[in-house]
Amino acid sequence: MKIQHWVISGAIYLGASSVAGPALADMSACSGLPSQGALRSALQTAVATPGNGGLGFNMWATLVANDGTVCAVAFSGGQYTDQWLGSRVISAQKANTANGFSLSNGAPPGTALFPSGLALSTANLYSNVQPGGSLYGLQHSNPVDTEVAYKGSAVLFGSANDPLVGDRVGGVNVFGGGLGLYSHGGKKIGAVGVSGDTSCTDHFVAWRVRNILNFDHL
Repeated sequence: MKIQHWVISGAIYLGASSVAGPALADMSACSGLPSQGALRSALQTAVATPGNGGLGFNMWATLVANDGTVCAVAFSGGQYTDQWLGSRVISAQKANTANGFSLSNGAPPGTALFPSGLALSTANLYSNVQPGGSLYGLQHSNPVDTEVAYKGSAVLFGSANDPLVGDRVGGVNVFGGGLGLYSHGGKKIGAVGVSGDTSCTDHFVAWRVRNILNFDHL
């Protein structure tokens, strides 16, 4: 009975470790990035700022770390149904895209066209992914992990415990709203993605969010 109890206890422990371990390990990648509360506050301020154009809707924002781990998700409305629900995952896609195709200062060789790094916004990609464009097909690469994107209870969406947090959702999005985050010296530390209005408004609001968070040291 003692051996049986030990085997069962060990199996439960290993099972729990396999579930909790990756999430805990991944969250270490988020060190140095703003908290979910700071992201929500910046998004609400940016959305309320005059001059964004578009439809005047509430919006979603997602922060990802350098390795693509989702670190925070927030919305500007009072509850998760106050903005387009589809834009939650789109904001994560945009953050993943901006992070995945931007570079830190000094990362490229000195002989490269952008030796000081490349802060590529998702808006920069739109024309190049059209048929005949130099990046046509990019939007079909790095697909969203649907098991990550749609897991968990919807009541947690946009909270500090959003089910996306701690995982890499992936995805490529090729219109405005995704920007790399840069600390002093042009060091890329991740990216922000914003969605919930027209693509141009998403882009404007993302710029404001990044500025408020003080990660626009390009």
